[in-house]
Amino acid sequence: MSHAEDHEGTRRDFLYYATAGAGAVTAGAVIWPLVNQMNPSADVQAMSSIRVDVSGVETGTQITVKFLGKPVFIRRRTEKEIEEGRAVEMSELVDTNARNVNKGADVPATDENRTMDEAGEWLVMMGVCTHLGCVPLGNNSGDYDGWFCPCHGSHYDTAGRIRKGPAPENLPVPVAEFVDETTIKLG
Repeated sequence: MSHAEDHEGTRRDFLYYATAGAGAVTAGAVIWPLVNQMNPSADVQAMSSIRVDVSGVETGTQITVKFLGKPVFIRRRTEKEIEEGRAVEMSELVDTNARNVNKGADVPATDENRTMDEAGEWLVMMGVCTHLGCVPLGNNSGDYDGWFCPCHGSHYDTAGRIRKGPAPENLPVPVAEFVDETTIKLG
């Protein structure tokens, strides 16, 4: 092998590596915007945590707020609603999982495991029916004085647990905590 052939091979290797490097950079420049556009938009990220003032919520009423594009029911329950929720036996429930991310994955669906406070006065849950995503009607609706989804006939009790109808699961409880006596932080 002559010196000229050895030098030619080195140049060829350099051209291969330079071309491959340029191709990789170009591919990255093309692919990055496609991948980046799948990230949540700025308005969604800004709403990933909200604070809700509940000082105006009277006993026996609820407010609905929008969180991550979905309705969230915040209800201040009456003594009667708390008693009804706590009187339910686990054997009567369709779904025995609390669906409360604040308490853990497999806690039972007792009334105490679904509420925000020990007294059971505050109930916070996603307002989306677990059957097909409709928004249930509140204010003591349905057969169990809780929520009723008129689209397909799902009945939820005073703790948001499915009791009758096609919905397979209880209304989920989102990440929520009291920041102070009158403010709930979602997310």
